Amino acid sequence: MTDAPANTTFRLPGLEARAEIRIDRWGIPHIKAENEKDLFFVQGFNAARDRLWQLDLWRKRGLGLLAGDFGPGYLAQDHAARHFLYRGDMAPEWTAYAPDTQAICTAFAAGINAYVRLCDAEPARLPPEFDLFGTRPSRWEPADVVRIRSHALTRNGISEILRANIMALADAETDLLRFELAPPVSPRPEQGISLADIPLAAARLFKLATAAVTFDKARLAAPLDDVWKWTDVTDLGDIVQAITEEGSNNWAVHGSRTETGRPILASDPHRAHAVPSLRYLVHLEAPGLNAIGTGEPTAPGISLGHNDRIGFGLTIFGADQEDVYVYETKDGDWERYRYGDGWKKITRVEERFPVKGHPDQTLTLSFTRHGPILHEDRRKRQVIAMRSVWLSPGSAAYLGSLSYMRCASVQGFSETLEFWGTPSVNHVCADVDGNIGWFTAGFTPVRPNWEGLLPVPGHGSHEWDGFIPADQLPRMRNPPDGFVASANEMNLPADRDPNAPSIGHEWAEVSRAERIKSVLRTGARQTLKTSMALQTDVYSRPAAIICGLLEKTASRQALDERQKRATELLHGWDYCLEGTSAPAALFEIWWMKHLRPALLVRFAPNPIVRQLLLPGDVDRLLALLSQPGSHWDAGERDTMLLSTLSAGFSDCETRLGSEPALWRWGDVHRALFEHAASRIKTAGETDWNVGPLPIGGSRSTPMHAGYRMGDFGVNAGASVRLVLDIGDWDNSVCINTPGQSGDPRSPHYGDLSSLWSKGEYVPLLYSDARIAQETTHLITLLPA
Repeated sequence: MTDAPANTTFRLPGLEARAEIRIDRWGIPHIKAENEKDLFFVQGFNAARDRLWQLDLWRKRGLGLLAGDFGPGYLAQDHAARHFLYRGDMAPEWTAYAPDTQAICTAFAAGINAYVRLCDAEPARLPPEFDLFGTRPSRWEPADVVRIRSHALTRNGISEILRANIMALADAETDLLRFELAPPVSPRPEQGISLADIPLAAARLFKLATAAVTFDKARLAAPLDDVWKWTDVTDLGDIVQAITEEGSNNWAVHGSRTETGRPILASDPHRAHAVPSLRYLVHLEAPGLNAIGTGEPTAPGISLGHNDRIGFGLTIFGADQEDVYVYETKDGDWERYRYGDGWKKITRVEERFPVKGHPDQTLTLSFTRHGPILHEDRRKRQVIAMRSVWLSPGSAAYLGSLSYMRCASVQGFSETLEFWGTPSVNHVCADVDGNIGWFTAGFTPVRPNWEGLLPVPGHGSHEWDGFIPADQLPRMRNPPDGFVASANEMNLPADRDPNAPSIGHEWAEVSRAERIKSVLRTGARQTLKTSMALQTDVYSRPAAIICGLLEKTASRQALDERQKRATELLHGWDYCLEGTSAPAALFEIWWMKHLRPALLVRFAPNPIVRQLLLPGDVDRLLALLSQPGSHWDAGERDTMLLSTLSAGFSDCETRLGSEPALWRWGDVHRALFEHAASRIKTAGETDWNVGPLPIGGSRSTPMHAGYRMGDFGVNAGASVRLVLDIGDWDNSVCINTPGQSGDPRSPHYGDLSSLWSKGEYVPLLYSDARIAQETTHLITLLPA
């Protein structure tokens, strides 16, 4: 930078010594403090400075306090969220992540509150959303950081309820169209369980507790009498699809496979797109700690990034962390359920809920010994509840990183993973001594007598026997291949003892993982640029398989004019879903809007069942196409390929015009980062959305770009990407989208979105010298 940075100074009660925040020209804050207490205090202050509306909404959603700001339309969501708060002893909770967790969270919450007090004194600092809704931010308690569980990712309670409904209407093989199971297993209902008695309504409480906060005029204006009309604010299909979208990629390449001889580590977590971003890049420096990377702005520390000795990244690992239990209630006394040789009393807890414009409301929360009650049917004398690792100390999302972000080696990193509870993940790590490692982590229940795929009796026959010890979960250091990688695929070791406790059976499709590993296995020396290219790679395995089948079919069958034009467009294509590609547009519209639905109709004729199967297991559908076998004959398959191809071509003509050479996948496949309040703002007001931005890819490409089936609008994928040069840290690069700030008035609100959409990166600066060159704003913080 040639210009001197702008300077701001604050005096803050609670700060012990001078600290500073240096903001670089990409909006990344570099925080430096004299001690760790001040460091986490300033991290909280800075998170509020950039993301106060997001932090406040996250806290109120998680604690069940939305209705106090937004009215009766949010009371049902508050009621659901409170069922999934951590309600156990705080002593083991505070020590579950790191010995100093309580001190860190206390400092972090105090920093947030310091900024809230600053806004009280200077209301113009408040983000504009508070004026739009007429609300104000609340103060934080340290326990708020850890007690909220419902923003995290776990599995597979909803899936158990869906499987029960599908098997009641069809069979277990039909359910494989939704989730192929690996290792293979044939789920069967336990004695005494009638799958037909597991209603879809049993999923309502959980999906409402974990739903994003939505705003529309009808919900904001809902009267108190309509509270329970707002229990289905998110379609079940949206929740199911979200489960399939929430993946990630990561890898670490050994120095023996790189041009520099230093390891390279890459990580790009995938979640639903939003503005502001779910992730927030930050640099934390104090004596004994110098770490940079990303986490969620509501949590102290970082969970993906590096310190001066190690780099680390994560993806979701398919461990099963939930179970659904079904109980018989006592005849004549529905407050008691059978357990063991006797009856246990349902726990009912009455809590007060503030509601805007109304007196506080008192609602009842209900629990069994296993967890929150999801559904009660007094006529059938049945109660359904969920057990989740969320109820155990140490299962606040990502906070196990408070231990590993301060490690100095791959070995030391692995030794901290007993502190990692949720979400279940594949960690990759690399250190300056040249070591790399892959470590799965997360509380994984030991189920002695079942595999966790269907609801089970709650009378005591199906109990967890603790968690699998962290060092007994799959892991690997310095493998012969010279790299480790994961992309949410089934990656349990082939030689794992089949009699060992079940870990999980539901995984993401293998397409991203196969592509990543095939590229990393080539003899070429890896560089930062090859990792950046791989993170933004849009090669489609489904396209390669299906177009290969089409070529064979077209060679042996007469084609009509439309089919000829379609096959000519696809012939010679490299199967890359570039945003500027015409074949990509044709293939993706054909596959997802015509061929895939036709497969589901063929193998699941019941339309109710088909709705429960969406979006469908890609690997299973590809197998049915590639290997007709006993399921159907090749002739029927070929007829379906050609008939749906014709329909797909016509669909493209309708959407993109009559000239195929001008079709572009990015003309329909566009990313819009939609602000939660955008649908209640009046015409002419400043638009807080960012985009739409044309991009390539799909949910099957390494550059994950999941989209809504109705209009192909991109709504999930990598918000943040990191590529780390282990040991030469200033060479590392990153990108966050749409920007670092959550304040629509900030220049960093949407400034990174265009670079992101083009697959470009910005520096992840680490040294004082490089940070000084790029600092645009210096904030000095002094004790009051």
